[in-house]
Amino acid sequence: MRTMMKWLALLVVTLFVAACAGQKEPATKAVTEIEASVNTLRDDAAKYATTELKTVEDGLASLKASLASGDYKAVLAAAPAVSTQLATLQQTVAEKKKEAEAAFAAATEQWKTLSTEVPDMVAAIQSRVDILGKSKKLPKNVSAESFEAAKQGLETMKASWGEAGSHFSTGEPVEAVAKAQEAKDKGTEVLKLLGMS
Repeated sequence: MRTMMKWLALLVVTLFVAACAGQKEPATKAVTEIEASVNTLRDDAAKYATTELKTVEDGLASLKASLASGDYKAVLAAAPAVSTQLATLQQTVAEKKKEAEAAFAAATEQWKTLSTEVPDMVAAIQSRVDILGKSKKLPKNVSAESFEAAKQGLETMKASWGEAGSHFSTGEPVEAVAKAQEAKDKGTEVLKLLGMS
């Protein structure tokens, strides 16, 4: 009877080891494939979909922990959900990247116009401020307060335009256009203050 129990126990252990061994290879393969896909996508995902990337990375970490502890069944059970999250991440990154490329192209085109308009506006305002600064009396449509506000506005405008140029030179046309538009809007205000509109 004891011998029979020993054989039965050995048989159970052997079957369990065989079952585990049968699950090890697909579990390892699943984790390896998911990890390879995450590594390929990581840079773009960090830029365009940080929240989704964290979800996938947390799932992958959990799979790796289960694999390391030999719980292949848990890996095989959880891998499909992580794969689905990964597919969603890939789609989100592709969409956001496409949107960013379109915005980049549009901003680059818009910059061509602003890079002429804003410097011309700055030059015209600077010229008017210089002339009014030298004259003994301001025109009727420009008060002393308006003139001071215009001078300050001109400095703000120049600062925004400088930042716009920096952004454009470092390959950030979307940010450059936002700053250039800020400078142009300030310029419109200043023109009114100086009675030039």
